[in-house]
Amino acid sequence: MTSKLYAITDSQLLPGDSLFSAVAAALQGGCKWVQYRDKSADHARRLFEAKHLLTLCNQCQAQLLINDDVELAKNSGAHGVHLGQDDTNPVAARLILGSSAIIGVTCHASLALAQQAINDTANYIAFGRFFPSSTKPDARPAPISLISEARAQFGNTPIVAIGGITLDNGKQLLDAGADMLAVCHSLFSASDITEHARKFINL
Repeated sequence: MTSKLYAITDSQLLPGDSLFSAVAAALQGGCKWVQYRDKSADHARRLFEAKHLLTLCNQCQAQLLINDDVELAKNSGAHGVHLGQDDTNPVAARLILGSSAIIGVTCHASLALAQQAINDTANYIAFGRFFPSSTKPDARPAPISLISEARAQFGNTPIVAIGGITLDNGKQLLDAGADMLAVCHSLFSASDITEHARKFINL
């Protein structure tokens, strides 16, 4: 995981074609990981958008992951999927997507869930929320110390921090041992997304 920035899209924040221009701007700033997150039931539009994002990511040697939807990840050709605790089991997702797919799992504030995800062949584990989040305001909080505990317990397994992360608070998560910062509103609501992406990467 060479880039510290893991950009997560938001269908309400980035409606229509603004999704593509915003992600392109983040990629131009050096972002190498993008998660497409859209909870709507418009399967045709979601497939179109995922395929278009994949083209943008491939042009920049970046990875595209799909939030929660294994079938969309497969049908779009995305590089992988990010799973919540109520979504498809990582083992089942691996059978569908293949051995080379990237599979990440949300583990909230639980080292036990992280261990289970690793046992189930997850490529990375995600913890959070660490700060108040506009994307998931009701998410359970996690202490920053959890990252250093996870680093000590799980060795080189990549750790993603998520939840209310900004340029002002991100460095303390990296200092605690996080490999990447998953960012949505702080990045995509910026007036200059490319420059904001660069600043995150330079943390």
